[in-house]
Amino acid sequence: MLRSKKTSFTDFRINNTIFTEAVLPTQAITYDYKTSTITYALVSSTFTKENKLITSFSNPAIKRIRHLRERQGRKAMGLTLVDGIREIRSALKASVEIAECFLCPQLIRNAEGKDLLRLLKQQDFSISEVTPEIFAKISFGDRQEGILVVAQIPPSNLDSLPLQAEPLLIVVEHLEKPGNLGAILRTADTAGVGAVLVCDPATDIFNPNVIRASLGAVFAVPCAVCSNQEAWNFLKKRGIRILASTPAATTLYTQVRMTRPVAIVLGSEESGLSSFWEKLADEKIKIPMAGQVNSLNVSAAAAILVYEALRQRIAGSG
Repeated sequence: MLRSKKTSFTDFRINNTIFTEAVLPTQAITYDYKTSTITYALVSSTFTKENKLITSFSNPAIKRIRHLRERQGRKAMGLTLVDGIREIRSALKASVEIAECFLCPQLIRNAEGKDLLRLLKQQDFSISEVTPEIFAKISFGDRQEGILVVAQIPPSNLDSLPLQAEPLLIVVEHLEKPGNLGAILRTADTAGVGAVLVCDPATDIFNPNVIRASLGAVFAVPCAVCSNQEAWNFLKKRGIRILASTPAATTLYTQVRMTRPVAIVLGSEESGLSSFWEKLADEKIKIPMAGQVNSLNVSAAAAILVYEALRQRIAGSG
């Protein structure tokens, strides 16, 4: 059943949580009562925006935000939460569709935040004010900057992935911690990595904590979510050399040429790379360990390897 953007007070339920269509005036909603699934489609808005003050934790909009904190809720709605000035600016720069905005004026203290607020008020979506107590519940981390938006999740498939002429890619397998994935995306952005392939992830790349940890780099770096086999097929079809990072390797990462098209593959925090990549990689490389600890945080390892590739490419072009 398709309902238009016109305000309607029909309630619907997702996982025993009731939501009201009246709080979604900028979206068309398709709800399948047989499968209990819901689909949103952003539509152009013609209503007059008014800043609504939300003071209750039981407000339907706040309940919906809390649902978006969970992976199942984000998958069902096709939406995620973007919290923070730099993160929201990155989303806007990438033309990510914004569905609605929540702000706490008492927390918007610097000029950057006020400039972003003026920009958001020029856009065509609903804006609601919330109390500091409510914002503390819907925001992420210790850095509360007073602005949070609900955004449509961008596509993340291999088919739409753009590649540079001599691409440098990162492939990560079964990462579990949002902070590590976010840090890798941040490194990828600063080092000019062409794309990040996220294989069989234990956390989704548009988890609000990933967005926060990446400082919005997830919107700047081309990303694709796929299986190991799909990633391998993609790389081999394009002639991209696969380097698997593993402590079991005998070749140091500094001994490998990374100036040609190359993909650096890293494994999970707990178990490292699977046998799939160790068997099918073109070469296995390692970072030397001189201390008692024989492993690095995966985001630290990614930074070391990527910047070695960047160093080689800069030296080669000089």
